[in-house]
Amino acid sequence: MGGSLGPQHLQFLAQGAAWTLALSLVALLGGGLLGFALALCRVSPLRAVRVGTGVLVQLVQGTPLLVLMFLAFFGMPALGWRLTPFQAAGGALVIYTAAYLGEIWRGCIEAVPRPQWEAAEGLALSRLQRMRHVVLPQAVRIAAPPTVGFLVQIVKNTSLASVVGFVELMRAGQVLNNTLFQPFAIYAIIALGYFAMCYPLSLWSRRLEARRAAPARLAAAP
Repeated sequence: MGGSLGPQHLQFLAQGAAWTLALSLVALLGGGLLGFALALCRVSPLRAVRVGTGVLVQLVQGTPLLVLMFLAFFGMPALGWRLTPFQAAGGALVIYTAAYLGEIWRGCIEAVPRPQWEAAEGLALSRLQRMRHVVLPQAVRIAAPPTVGFLVQIVKNTSLASVVGFVELMRAGQVLNNTLFQPFAIYAIIALGYFAMCYPLSLWSRRLEARRAAPARLAAAP
């Protein structure tokens, strides 16, 4: 056993990084759709809908992502549904992402100034029309920076998929280390891989935040 890192090992890590991005994309798309539905339910005029979805969100946010993955991979077969590691990890990440994006977007919807809501009501627009034409376009601009910032958390949390046997970047590194016994070099490369994926997202988030804050600074200037 043992050996030196070679091109084939780096290719294996690159394949793991590609699966990390694929899992992140699944979490973003699936969690984004479900999170948008949760956000709308959280601002629903029906109290029962608001309370019900609020309890659901708090339950998911109060449960570690690792536990969600274990429930999906080891618990679902007890109910007759056997999931692959990718399905289990992806499903858990979708639920986790939806709970957090739903709350982020709820806050952004509620951050739209009340005069905008009142003006839309004064135009006799229905609630659907108010949300579609007045509230949501403004909420999207508010939500862009925190949403992009949360993408960093999604990418990093995909590393937990290794516990259910899915070979993403972290699991690929573990497999290599069990063969080559070069933990420092292997995990340093893994750290650089996550940095390469997350740092551009962090920069993008800060730029979006600065762009959104610019009009407010101009308005406050004497």
